[in-house]
Amino acid sequence: MDQLKEFAVMATKAVTDVSFKQDVIDADKPVLVDFWAEWCGPCKMIGPALEEISEELADKVTIAKINIDENPDAPGQYGVRGIPTMILFKNGEVAATKVGAAPKSALKGWIESVL
Repeated sequence: MDQLKEFAVMATKAVTDVSFKQDVIDADKPVLVDFWAEWCGPCKMIGPALEEISEELADKVTIAKINIDENPDAPGQYGVRGIPTMILFKNGEVAATKVGAAPKSALKGWIESVL
């Protein structure tokens, strides 16, 4: 039961093609969007790290995840060709892009350097 409770309270925010403008483009603070898919091994590897980073940097950035199989419009609009791809948006604009998995320390350092 505890595992279900922990899983239900995720630090990252799920976004969709429909909610992308409101949740990412119109957001009050920077948003890191993780473009991922269920079948992507490296995407699953960085998932827990992004959850931890989301909690640690909650006052500075929102970390959102968008499933590219269920939401094809946003990845197409932002030129996502491989996954995982992380795009950091500031004031509704693309501030930085990172493609591929990396250790938590490297991901956090990259995010902080762009903020």
